[in-house]
Amino acid sequence: MKRLFLISLLALFSATTQAAAPIEKIQEMLAKPPVLCGRFDQTKQLVGMKKPLLSNGRFCVVQGKGVLWQTLQPFPNTLRLKRDEIVQMQGDRVAMRMDAKQEPVVRMINSVLFSLLAGDLSQLNTLFQLEGTVQGNHWKVALIAREPALAKAIGTLALSGGAYVKTVNINEASGDKTDIVFSDFKSGASAMTAEEGAQLE
Repeated sequence: MKRLFLISLLALFSATTQAAAPIEKIQEMLAKPPVLCGRFDQTKQLVGMKKPLLSNGRFCVVQGKGVLWQTLQPFPNTLRLKRDEIVQMQGDRVAMRMDAKQEPVVRMINSVLFSLLAGDLSQLNTLFQLEGTVQGNHWKVALIAREPALAKAIGTLALSGGAYVKTVNINEASGDKTDIVFSDFKSGASAMTAEEGAQLE
């Protein structure tokens, strides 16, 4: 579960590509609002299980502060990313805390996330082999991890979108597959509730 949260968040913001669709072109297409919130619908197909696991919820991204990933169904669960830590909440209880001092992967994930939010996509070139295309206002991109350890954890990613990332497909090395659809995008301070803002202070 912890790995799935990390993969989903990394995938959400890993929107870039190489020669077929220059990084500069993708950057021009992607909106970079200070605050972005929306809905996610996730389908996870586990190896050996006939029925997929379905979940949905809400996310908010605030530049310079962090990310909230709030699962609403099938049960409430909130993941909060800040620069040096990742905290998973179940109600008012802390279910999991990952600190960058103890978990180097936290710093890597958060470094990639914040560089993307700042419009600096160069760091992804060291982590992924990138292939993509742009057609009109729509783009598609595939990311293949360069490092064996990262490839083992993440597998391959495929994204598509326009001004925002709209779909993410994750094929894990284990054979598990995850599809995420993002929708109902809202930007600006009014997109986030006061409670959500307080959690990122």
